[in-house]
Parts: sequence; structure tokens; C-alpha cells
Amino acid sequence: MDILSLLLTGFAIAFEPLNLGLIVFGCAVGLFIGAMPGLGSVNGVAILLPMTFLVPPTGAIIFLGAIYYGAMYGGAISSIMLGIPGASTAVATTFDGRPMALKGEADKALIAAATASFIGGSVGVVLFTLFAPPLADVALTFGAPEIFALMLMAFATFIGLGSDDIPKTIFSIFIGLVFGSVGLDIISGEPRLIFGDIPGFFHGINFLVLAIGIYGIAEMLWTIEVSQGDVMISQATVSVRRILNSLRELTRTWKTMLMGSFLGYFVGILPAAGATPGSLMAYGISKTMSKKPETYGKGNINGVVAPEAANNAASTGAMLPMLTLGIPGSPTTAILLGGMVIWGLEPGPMVFTDHPDFVWGFIASLYAANVFALLINIAFIPAFIWVLKMPFTILAPIIFVLCVVGGFVPTLDMHDVWLMLIFGIVGYLMRKLDYPMAPAVLAIVLGPLAEPALRQSLLISGGSFSIFFSRPFAGVIMVIALVLFALPLLKIAKSLIRR
Repeated sequence: MDILSLLLTGFAIAFEPLNLGLIVFGCAVGLFIGAMPGLGSVNGVAILLPMTFLVPPTGAIIFLGAIYYGAMYGGAISSIMLGIPGASTAVATTFDGRPMALKGEADKALIAAATASFIGGSVGVVLFTLFAPPLADVALTFGAPEIFALMLMAFATFIGLGSDDIPKTIFSIFIGLVFGSVGLDIISGEPRLIFGDIPGFFHGINFLVLAIGIYGIAEMLWTIEVSQGDVMISQATVSVRRILNSLRELTRTWKTMLMGSFLGYFVGILPAAGATPGSLMAYGISKTMSKKPETYGKGNINGVVAPEAANNAASTGAMLPMLTLGIPGSPTTAILLGGMVIWGLEPGPMVFTDHPDFVWGFIASLYAANVFALLINIAFIPAFIWVLKMPFTILAPIIFVLCVVGGFVPTLDMHDVWLMLIFGIVGYLMRKLDYPMAPAVLAIVLGPLAEPALRQSLLISGGSFSIFFSRPFAGVIMVIALVLFALPLLKIAKSLIRR
């Protein structure tokens, strides 16, 4: 009852005219920022942070939180419409969202993404409200061994992300791990795989550069070859009947939505994990658990629902360690944390008692931001569909320009633009040779997270791998990961025995 009364007080603060206006404006701006390749919530929140000095601290964090939510929704738009991930959190949405758009089901994919985002955000914010203190304690117990075990479990789903050709999938994973290790060694500081001291490689390979190259440039080249540059990409219409049919079909995906929501939230509360690993893991688990895994990557609606529910739940979960522990759960919450310090607020357990209006006003605003982001997203679906009605001879140059801008914005380095073009050609060749691209993309995301966790764990244990099984949480996760690794081998063994 105490939580309910505090939440009602928070709603009274969130629905003040100024704060409500900031929520609506922040969601609309965030939607645009998320849809623009290369921007994403991190850059959007960083760019608009100075604007918050014009309003009180409560209004400031409500505004930035609404941008964060809007950007999570918006990231799916360009993934579905153009095949270019609006942000790293929306890469997994591209796997099935883009094929759905190419089949003339863009409206269904957009509605699925918006609805799953709403469910994921709703689950995340309810869990945030009810279980903030105990979940913060659980997240605090996750050290390097637990992080590595979690990443290994994510790697275990990679086989499910590939085709039936397991050697090609494993090769794709190894390519991604190699790209993920480019840069400076995390312990010795020595440069590695910098290809003859090329300065641009010292900061590593930006994940978004790889994703835009493989799913933007490569997709454009592939479409030009298939359509010979003289065909419309696809056609889709929006009507009340199609929307109702799409919503009716979505009711069959409720298990996937809930799985993505809970998994995404749990991964989100882990310090430094963020929404990207959560969305990728949700996609992998969804495919592994599916009765028809071969339909994934070809326009399966569950392949849109799982990552979208996960990344929105994770974005909410990432705010938990920020508020309760003063530890950012994602790059975006790191900027929010900096904003709190600038506004004169000290994040940590005492912020709930010292500044209850600030905390509960912010929590209540997340409920409102989730609803407004959904409504704004659905209202703009006809405008998004209009993009697909353009001839590809017009759309291709636009896609190329957006890819170049998206490759340049994260680091403001032309080196990344050239790298993106190379990745585009590599992605095109991988597609022609029928190599799965998803495992390589996922490996470059999780590799830089898994490596430091592995090396720190071995330093703690003096080189003994028993540390991954002697700790309760790490042990359970490691066993699950090993079982997931063994399942494909058992399938191969059964098929050999039947022959």
C-alpha cells in the first residue's frame, strides 16, 4: 500500500501540465531519433541534455526518460522499413522485420514492434516499481564470473540463430569474435589486430558501423541484384481491418512477449549490459524454443516481437542500478546519471528517501511515456508505409546516404565510413554464399563483454575455471549454457543413428 500511495503521488507530479507536455514532446523526439540510423538514444539524450537546464530536475529526467523510451520504439522503424538498424538495440529486429516488409507486411511488423515494445516496457516498469530494492541487491551480486556465464549462455543460442549448416554458423561466430577483439588489449593496453598501425583501429570496430554495413549496404546491394534496380521494394496498406487482424495474430505471441520482457529486464539491470545483449538473447532463445525455427529470418512475427519486448524492458531495467546504486546499466543511463549529478542529486539508495518526489515522479512518467510512445508510433504508421511506396531507384540513394551518415555519426571518423562500406561488400558476399550473418553481428556485441569478464574471473581464481561453477548464480547459468551447447550435438547424433 505504501508503494501504491507513493506511485499515486508520482502520477500527480507526472501529469502536471509542464511534465505531461515534456513526456509527449520527448516521446515524439525520441521516435525520430531512434529511427535515424546512427543516432540512437545515447546520442539523442546527450545532444538534448543541455535543454534540461531550462526546467526543474524532475521535469528534466522525465523529458530525458521519454526520449529514451521513444528511441527504443523508433529503432525498429528503420530496421523494418529500410533494413538499417536505427540503433544497436534494434539490430535483432532487422532479422525478421525487414523480410516481413519485403513481403508487403510492413504494417504488421510495425504494429508487432510497437505492441511488443509496449508490453516489454509495461512489464519492465511494473517490475521496477515493485521489486526495485531486491533486484538491485541481486544485480549487485553479479560479478565477472556471472557476467561471463550469462554471455556464454547467449553464445549457446547462436547455433539456433544460424541455418542447419552448423560449420558455417560457427565460422560466422569466430569472424565476429575476431572483429570484436580489434583495438587495445583490456589488461596490457597493447594494440592488437590493428592491421599495420592504422590509427582508426585503435578504438576498435564500432558495432553500429558493422551492423549498418551488413544490414544497410549489403541489403541495398542484394536488392539491386535481385530486382535489377527497376522494381518497387514492396507495397503495404493500412486499414482498420488489417490493424485488427494484426492485433489478433499478435495474441498468439504472448509467450514470446513475456519471455522477451522478463529476460530483457533481467539483463538490463546488470551493470554495463544494456538493451542490445538482451534483445539478441531474446531473439536467439525465441528461435531455439520455436517449433518452426527454419521460418526465422524469413519474416516470422515472433522474430520481431521477442527483441522489441526485450529491448524496451531492458531500457527500463537499466535505470534500476542507476537510481538505486549509482551504477549506469547502459550508455544512455550513464548520461542520465551525469545529468542527475549536474542537477545536484546524488544517485543511490538514499535518493528514494531524500528525493521521493523526483524518484516517484520519474517512475510514474515511465508509465505515461510508454502509452504515449505507443500511440504516437501507431499514428505515424501510414507515414512509415509511404516510404515503401517509393521506387527503389529513389530509395537506394537515400538508404546509401543514411548509411554513410549513420557510419560517421558515432565516432565522427571517416575511417568508420570506409570500414562500413567494406562490411557492406562482405555482408553481400556472405549472403550470396549462404553464410548466416546474424551470429557474426551478435558475436561482435557479446565478445567485448565476455572477454574482460573471463579474464577478470581467471585473475581472481588464479587461473582456475572452477570459479564458474563454485558460485551459485554462475554455476546454474553455466550448466544451462552447456546444455544448450549439447542440444544441437544430440540432434546430429540422433540423425546419424537413424541413418
